[in-house]
Amino acid sequence: MTRTLIKNLAPLPAGTVTVAGWVETVRDQKKVQFVVLRDESGALQLVNPATRELGEDADDAQRAALAITEAISGLAHGTMVRVTGELKHDERVKLGGLEVKIAELEVVSEALPETPIADDSSLDKRLDWRFLDLRRPEAALIFRIQTTFEHALRTYWVDRDFIEIHTPKLMASASESRAELFELEYFEGKAYLSQSPQFFKQMAQPAGFGRVFEIAPAFRADPSFTSRHATEFTSIDAEFSWIDSHEDVMAMHEELLAAAFTAVVEKHGAEIEALFGVELSVPTLPFPRIPLAEAHEIVKAGGYEVPRTDGDLDPEGERRLSAHVKETYGHDFVFVTDYASGIRPFYHMRHEGDAGLTNSYDLLYNGTEISTGAQREHRVEVLIEQAREKGLEPEELEFYLDFFRYGVPPHGGFGMGLARVLMLMLGLGSIRETTYLFRGPTRLLP
Repeated sequence: MTRTLIKNLAPLPAGTVTVAGWVETVRDQKKVQFVVLRDESGALQLVNPATRELGEDADDAQRAALAITEAISGLAHGTMVRVTGELKHDERVKLGGLEVKIAELEVVSEALPETPIADDSSLDKRLDWRFLDLRRPEAALIFRIQTTFEHALRTYWVDRDFIEIHTPKLMASASESRAELFELEYFEGKAYLSQSPQFFKQMAQPAGFGRVFEIAPAFRADPSFTSRHATEFTSIDAEFSWIDSHEDVMAMHEELLAAAFTAVVEKHGAEIEALFGVELSVPTLPFPRIPLAEAHEIVKAGGYEVPRTDGDLDPEGERRLSAHVKETYGHDFVFVTDYASGIRPFYHMRHEGDAGLTNSYDLLYNGTEISTGAQREHRVEVLIEQAREKGLEPEELEFYLDFFRYGVPPHGGFGMGLARVLMLMLGLGSIRETTYLFRGPTRLLP
């Protein structure tokens, strides 16, 4: 008989069904046994009238009933089973008002009786046994949300004629900062794992692609142990041509996020509230925009002075600015704009008439930076000069500078961390929870 997902049982009439999944709990009472079965779509109560012993004249049906009773008594948490039985609708059943009376039970794969993690296990312990940790309904929901979120991003872009590209993750030289690159042997030479598709998505602009996006891995050799850093992460990137300023990039960025949040709220909003206690809403447009200098003034007026010497906000400054925006504008997002050129890459365009500022922004969400975007400098002579200012040798950037020697339109884009967005969306404490298999300075397994 064809397996039915638990979530699809409710509309079915009473009758014979087959379900399959893993055992979550067993209540083995004297006269009746209850099993909570969970599959990828939900949980279901199974019931079995217990047969504890056989008489001398027992028939085949009674022997089969005893075998089922004994099998249920021996079920360990996590054991995979397939069950055929009679579906019954009963409002008294707390688990969805449904139960299945077991007629046949097949133990497909037994689990060891001692489970290595529990509900109160530490995050590191749960990550050691991630394949078991992911059985939690909350964990499964995270990645259903991720799927919906990414699909909505792609739909937005494809509907607007963006081209999806897949840039290489092996590079001959640094994309931005050699200090944060993983170096590896590559035949007779060296290669580096890409920390960003920045140069390659810019290459698509003189190629005439116009609008491109990518959702792909990126790597940072950053020995940070914070809740929002990883050495391998999924980066969401977009770049497009013929913009007037970074305002065009921000307008696209906020529309994109509004579309993605709409999809998540419509499909998962009720589950998110039930499992995470978060009443997720779609952000209104436009997002607030605050220049960096004004952001510092707001934070200082609130009693905190950012200690960083480079002029950027620190995490506490981001939290305080976001709290101000929430209180003042009722908004979870804020664009911080007009960053100083000293703290931005050489390829960010400077303000016309003020080379000390760039046409760039950071996007904060619920108190944490999730993205950096900018208008790029497309004039090769200016790029060369700005690279020299940053201590870079133009000769090392020849392959990149060549993009700009044969005609390139004004363009800009952004990069955004997927796991951070999901972490902040669901009110979780670490991107380890919203990364399928986390990689950090001390974690390469599983």
